Amino acid sequence: MSWADKLNGTRNQLRALNKTIPETTRAFGALGKSVKEGGVLDFKTKEFIALGIAVADRCEACIVLHIEALVRAGASREEIGDVLAMTIQMGGGPSMMYAAKALECYDEMTAG
Repeated sequence: MSWADKLNGTRNQLRALNKTIPETTRAFGALGKSVKEGGVLDFKTKEFIALGIAVADRCEACIVLHIEALVRAGASREEIGDVLAMTIQMGGGPSMMYAAKALECYDEMTAG
């Protein structure tokens, strides 16, 4: 399955969840919006942090969503690499395996 397929599948799963528990998902969305728009760090930096956590927690759905956001924010492959290196340093072998997945996702999403 390609990362584009995973992105579409994740979006479909979230749409179904939104229909089932709309108040909860709206509240979670509001939290995300306030965190990403407030504070002193810029959006891209916050997405780099989110990507590192997604890799460390081994969440492919999170990886694809945060890579998509970073591609839209103009993140370079080198910046992604730096984030992945830090994540590997903090998370060891499992983070290394998911860092490889995240880099593959970035490459696929920027190829076309």
